[in-house]
Amino acid sequence: MVTQTLRLPPGPPLPKAVQGVLAFGAQPRAVSWLRRRYGDVFSLDLPALGRCVVVGDPELAREVFRADPKVLHAGSHSPLRAVLGPNSLLTIDEERHLSQRKLLLPPFHGERMKSYEAIIEQEALDEFASWPADRPFRTLEPFMRITLNAIIRCVFGAQEDDAEALRRLLPETVARGSRLALLPSLQRDLGPRSPWGRFVRLRREFDAVVDRLLARAREDSALEERSDVLALLVQARHEDDSPMRRDEIADQLITLLAAGHETTAATLAWAVERIRRHPAVLARLEREAAEGGGELREATIREVQRARPTITSTGRSTRQPYELGDWLLPPGVVIVLSAQLLHSDPRNYEHPERFDPDRFVGRTPDTYRWIPFGGGIRRCIGAAFAHMEMDIVLRALLDRFELAPTSERAEGWRFRGVAFAPPRGGMAVLRPRPVPPSAARTAAARAVAA
Repeated sequence: MVTQTLRLPPGPPLPKAVQGVLAFGAQPRAVSWLRRRYGDVFSLDLPALGRCVVVGDPELAREVFRADPKVLHAGSHSPLRAVLGPNSLLTIDEERHLSQRKLLLPPFHGERMKSYEAIIEQEALDEFASWPADRPFRTLEPFMRITLNAIIRCVFGAQEDDAEALRRLLPETVARGSRLALLPSLQRDLGPRSPWGRFVRLRREFDAVVDRLLARAREDSALEERSDVLALLVQARHEDDSPMRRDEIADQLITLLAAGHETTAATLAWAVERIRRHPAVLARLEREAAEGGGELREATIREVQRARPTITSTGRSTRQPYELGDWLLPPGVVIVLSAQLLHSDPRNYEHPERFDPDRFVGRTPDTYRWIPFGGGIRRCIGAAFAHMEMDIVLRALLDRFELAPTSERAEGWRFRGVAFAPPRGGMAVLRPRPVPPSAARTAAARAVAA
């Protein structure tokens, strides 16, 4: 029976700082322990977020994702607002969110997506050229360079000097901003050497580069032929036929970077970490790549995201009393839908502790039991782009390298401010293939044609 009194579910009676360490620094063990202690719904009091209710029940997740956006907000309470800006898709709600989302959708669908494939593959091949053979190395940072360069070209459409400026600015801007987002007490400009002062100056440099890119785009006679996101946003129009403002475009561009750069790279590093520890899966992936297939690879990407979600939760903030199962939550509470809990629940996945890509071969993940990209009307707008990018990079890697399996202990989890990543960076040992299977297939096809 639903209670009529405003009341939160139980939670640990610990200081806020200790709860923050558990939530951000001790996953997944801490969250799993809390579920065993309190059940599928429990309360936490976290730095930067305040009073939270963590949910690990798919039916409650469905209700939250489908709730009226006027009742549950996702942007207004976001600690990312100070970092990404007041126009970011992640920091706005209701009609304004839907309007901005509509403007951002076209680049991530249909033929526009196909135009990005060659760019991503070329960036991967360029990075692979410097990878060492027969010795261990971290893959996280190389994957971050691939995803950064792909975004600079596919999203920003930047070339030469502007591209170099973005390569210099963006990693530090996002890294600093993501850490400071959870530390509102430090968000004061005390000069160029203060943490927030440094971030503010980095953001100004970023905005200056965006201004140059926008000026060039507006003067480009071939603008309508371009497929990069910035070019499409320059041409986009609100319902009243007004163009997007410079600050709107800048906030959305840095949001796309923050949401799709480190998260995608971390998932690729997790993929290397996982498949090296599962030789049978690795052997099947290599055979599939040699034959030009991709079904198992796509399933593997989904299983990596289930077993090692880089973004472990998504949130909504109550704007008025909200009925959540047996609880009636007061306004101002953040409902945290936990991918960590949903993805590791044996009621949702048989033997969830096993890394088993076959659970997704020929099957689409359940919308409310698999949430690495969030859900509802706020599901990550770049989800299809991210999946495509991971598929292309893994395909190229398997095509050109023999990846050595390992019996080493699994890497743990480390929170990096934006995403959870393997602390050793997804260590790999590989050897270049003398003749990549793709080259052999191309040669065979040419021989047949001749």
